[in-house]
Amino acid sequence: MKDGFISVACGAPELRLADCAYNAEQTFTLMRTAEKAGVKVLILPELGLTGYTCGDLFSQDALIRGAEEALATVLEATRNLEVVTAVGLPLRVNNKLYNCASIIQKGRILGVVPKTHLPNYGEFYEKRWFAPAPEEDDYLALLGQDAIPFGAGQVFSCADLPELTLGFEICEDLWAPDSPSVKMAQAGAVIIGNLSASNEVLGKDAYRRQLVTTQSAKLLCGYLYSSSGAGESTSDLVFGAHQLIAENGTLLTERRFDGGLLVSEIDIQRLANERRRTQALGDNPGGHYAVPFHLTAAAAKLTRYVSPMPFVPEGKEDRDARCREILLIASLGLKQRLEHTRAKTAVVGLSGGLDSTLAVLITGLAMKMLDRPMSDIIAVTMPCFGTTDRTRNNAVILAEQMGATLRTVDISQSVRSHFRDIGHDPEDHSVTYENAQARERTQVLMDIANAGGGLVIGTGDLSELALGWCTYNGDHMSMYGVNASIPKTLVRHLVRYLSRDSEEQELHDVLEDILDTPVSPELLPAVQGEISQRTEDLVGPYELHDFFLYYVLRWGFSPRKVYRLALYALERKYSRDVILKWLKVFYRRFFTQQFKRNCMPDGPKIGSVALSPRGDWRMPSDASCALWEAELETLG
Repeated sequence: MKDGFISVACGAPELRLADCAYNAEQTFTLMRTAEKAGVKVLILPELGLTGYTCGDLFSQDALIRGAEEALATVLEATRNLEVVTAVGLPLRVNNKLYNCASIIQKGRILGVVPKTHLPNYGEFYEKRWFAPAPEEDDYLALLGQDAIPFGAGQVFSCADLPELTLGFEICEDLWAPDSPSVKMAQAGAVIIGNLSASNEVLGKDAYRRQLVTTQSAKLLCGYLYSSSGAGESTSDLVFGAHQLIAENGTLLTERRFDGGLLVSEIDIQRLANERRRTQALGDNPGGHYAVPFHLTAAAAKLTRYVSPMPFVPEGKEDRDARCREILLIASLGLKQRLEHTRAKTAVVGLSGGLDSTLAVLITGLAMKMLDRPMSDIIAVTMPCFGTTDRTRNNAVILAEQMGATLRTVDISQSVRSHFRDIGHDPEDHSVTYENAQARERTQVLMDIANAGGGLVIGTGDLSELALGWCTYNGDHMSMYGVNASIPKTLVRHLVRYLSRDSEEQELHDVLEDILDTPVSPELLPAVQGEISQRTEDLVGPYELHDFFLYYVLRWGFSPRKVYRLALYALERKYSRDVILKWLKVFYRRFFTQQFKRNCMPDGPKIGSVALSPRGDWRMPSDASCALWEAELETLG
């Protein structure tokens, strides 16, 4: 349970129809396996102690008594097991038979949840034997226990971990428009377990998958779905033991046509943060009561996949779709701004680097939408002390291939004059030396835009804004920042996507060379014609910073949890010391550079992580980082 991770599992024990003793043995054996694996919550199939397809045998006293005896066997065999387990069986209550989930732990029944929605179509005819969950919850006596909560109006709350509350529903309950899990989630359930017996027909697995992931997204919960397996296959039906574990719309893992355990971890801290942030579930409607249980605190070993680059889809098809969507959003935003302001030109400072390349390419897309010539883009190169032939030439070729109006303004003399004006020694390559160049470039761009009735298009990206890696009132400023919510790790993929999409070989070639150029502000003199200043040597790898950015901003995780996830996802590439070093840099820069973000220009919001002070991120410029730094010091 360290850092909010709870180890959970879906299980499909071997099963023999109507052989309750055998099914009990398989059930407690699987529970023991789950306990050894550190699982805290286990969901087993619907009517697993008897089998779902027993048909009219459900009207036989022998089977119902056999199911109760099987449950007694399971309880006795697992009296020392802490794993909270949902076991399916038929139970008689008040002269009615119910399809139930018995929630058990340490040899005791915590509560019994009956199925609410009974299917009675096609191959299903449950109403022949079972009654739906009663309107009013009640208590029952069973196997020597009195006052066991009985009903669909209960959730199960961990007394040792306030954020962990469980809810349970059964098969068809998920398919119904008024799923019981909705009110369970509103009552605080952050993990929903579904005991199911869903047979296989063509296309049904995809529908199940969609239902489970959608429900987990709607309810901001972890959803565990465990369906019965081959032992149920009889007469006309085949069962495939479909097991699915989803969290907030993401399918963490699944398995079909194979029994045993499917294990993953649910991040209940992440879900709780999201519920607080969105308030999407509204107020608790009431009508549910919490049944307490206890769990011993333990660190869940991570097995779930954590992407090393959370902003970048891993499959080419998904990545290309993401690129198309980003380019469309950004170019539409710029189109609107150009149209509204009646700008005659769009002015872009073109350095030959990735960010300015993406900015000018997006500007070109916007001009196409407006049916305007590419010559309305004024691409300005402004060589100075650190500019290399490679970047300058690439900037020129890119502008020419696009058909933009190219202007070259060498700012070297202007900056030297400025140094004389302020009494700065040109041999002193301090921050003044660097920032004077950046501010001179911004002045040139602004004045060219004024002279031509145009707008200056900003080139800075989300990652640079997070780190404050921009010169205040220099490249920090523009009239519209098209890259402002695009992280650096995505910038590269966007440029590569447009490179592949290019029909002009020369444009393709220059874009590929830009992609191969080291990221640099080129503010220090070149050494033998080569770039001497590499950004990632100074502030750290953007791959790491984008990872930190995602988990700090999107999910509000603590430094300890961000560090743990970074180690898990990236330790094969970066050592523990390197990850911690740059994580400290990230927090320090993120806090101290907020003053730049508080006056950043407009720009289109692209994804769920954005830093605009008018939208997603409101933070005082003078906030202290002491709490975060103190926690970071405990990680070394």
